[in-house]
Amino acid sequence: MTTYAITGATGHLGRLAVQKLLDRGIPASDIVAVVRTPEKAAELTEKGVTVREGDYSRPDTLTTALERVDVLLLVSSSEVGQRLPQHRAVVDAATAAGVGRIAYTSIIRADTSDLSLAPEHKATEEYITASGIAYTFLRNGSYFENFLSNLDRYLATGEIVGAAGDGLTAGASRADFAEAAAVVLTTPGHESAVYELGGAPFTQSDLAAAITEATSTPVVYRNVTVAELIDIYQQSGIDAGTAAFFAGFDEGTAAGGWNTDSDALARLLGREPTPLIDAIRAARG
Repeated sequence: MTTYAITGATGHLGRLAVQKLLDRGIPASDIVAVVRTPEKAAELTEKGVTVREGDYSRPDTLTTALERVDVLLLVSSSEVGQRLPQHRAVVDAATAAGVGRIAYTSIIRADTSDLSLAPEHKATEEYITASGIAYTFLRNGSYFENFLSNLDRYLATGEIVGAAGDGLTAGASRADFAEAAAVVLTTPGHESAVYELGGAPFTQSDLAAAITEATSTPVVYRNVTVAELIDIYQQSGIDAGTAAFFAGFDEGTAAGGWNTDSDALARLLGREPTPLIDAIRAARG
């Protein structure tokens, strides 16, 4: 019997990863959901999943959370700037608990990327490698949901405003990334593997066209400079530092930082990833 643990199991990706393990026939009793606030995991408890408290920022909770775990999915922290110490705490706890393998949700081309998010992921990968624990790196591209969270605004204004130019994004749905993680956790042959994961690349103009087709509401993409985009964010009430951070995503997209021609996601899924237009239709209910 193999015991699987998922960190951040009440988060968007972690919760989906738990469900994908269940969908693959893994008994709920063999799954450990590691969560910061167990009270928020009642749905998982009801399914028979073992829920344990494990807080990235409280290392004393982590070793107990990972006791008798064989395979761990380390879902990267959402706290940019704090990720490395938090991830190190999880890896140290996994080492102490005797975890046999770690799959880590990294970022596309973490070791060579110029994206502002990449250094923490690169350093985490290096720390995991140095730990001696068998590993798999899941270098996820951008989630469709990052864009579709703004869908109502796009439809209301009739435009997507950004500074991505014709840059391509190899995006996919969170569910597809979670399913790929579940495959890696439950099948052999992934030790020391590094997977660059993304779906069919699209531009922001492609996104606008797909929204138009899916909703029958005209939406266009309006490209601006990075400086103009920062100003637009600030006018909406976002502080200067956060505005620059968000605009950096578009700048990185324009430079090709969110694109990959790897077919690893399709190979892991055994099918083509969910098309963007289908994700838009699902988001509209």
